[in-house]
Amino acid sequence: MAKYILKRLLYMLAVLLILSFLVFAVYNMLPVDKAADMAMQEIAANKHLNYAERYLYWQRRYGLDGGIVLRYFRWLGFAPFYDGRYSGLIQGDFGSSVVYGKPVVEVIKAPLLNTVFLNLFVAVAALAITIPLGIFCAVKKGSKRDLAVQVGTIIGYSMPVFITAILFIWLFAVKLDIFPVSGMSSVGKDYTGFRAFLDKLYHFALPLIVMTFCSLGGMTRYVRAAMVEALRLDCVRTARAKGLRERLVVKSHAWRNALIPVVALVIGWLLGVFSGSIMIENIFGINGIGKVYFDALTAGDNEIVLAMQMFYVLLALVGNLLVDLAYGFVDPRVRLA
Repeated sequence: MAKYILKRLLYMLAVLLILSFLVFAVYNMLPVDKAADMAMQEIAANKHLNYAERYLYWQRRYGLDGGIVLRYFRWLGFAPFYDGRYSGLIQGDFGSSVVYGKPVVEVIKAPLLNTVFLNLFVAVAALAITIPLGIFCAVKKGSKRDLAVQVGTIIGYSMPVFITAILFIWLFAVKLDIFPVSGMSSVGKDYTGFRAFLDKLYHFALPLIVMTFCSLGGMTRYVRAAMVEALRLDCVRTARAKGLRERLVVKSHAWRNALIPVVALVIGWLLGVFSGSIMIENIFGINGIGKVYFDALTAGDNEIVLAMQMFYVLLALVGNLLVDLAYGFVDPRVRLA
């Protein structure tokens, strides 16, 4: 197992380097030149300055002088800037945001915490509902209750997220006036401590409900399909023939076999929720990493975009590794080597 993990880590490192170079090269092709922007701002404030000199200064300051390969290694932190300093990803420096005027780490820290809180809560709530519901539908396959759940999950799975969000806003915020339409805190209130936390939860309630509802359809149908297949296995038939109680058969035999395909879905879904909340965060005005990412793309703030792209790439690579390890854990027939 340790040998396999080491091999996969080396493979992940190679893939990460290749993808990071491709991402860096693509975003460096965009017509965004922050050195030129800074030079123009200085010239606008003081017309006696020389544009070529100021442009060269900011190019060296941001490490934009030289070819694409040299700039890439500076971005990683393996090559020095003009003044001899090393400042890149391996040094923990993700650059500075042009729009916010702050280091990228400071810009994304608070939004990332908001996104993690939002998505982990949704993940726990969705799994707590979909797994029992999917097992129930598989055991009661063909019943009226199973049919009703299937129709409901198809409708929920087919509806776009923004349509569901608009409907829930109209119902719970406009008609029933239970939750606020958007935002993260009450306007005009200066809560602190636990009261501020409760106020934040109150504003997060509606987007949490929307995200959980949108997650139910696909997850429930997947768990149901895996359980239906598991209930047809010979080992399940043998357990029933031995006279074991149906509850024990479902829990100890069928669910263990159904867990093999489900575990990959669950891990992949848990790691993919970070990108799935971009639209929700924009609709409800939540200061999350998805909204920051969207705003950075719109404003051409490449430092934030590059940092977020690398975050998603690393998340995908770690997710694939965890899925493979989980397969080896839940299925004794799988041997990792």
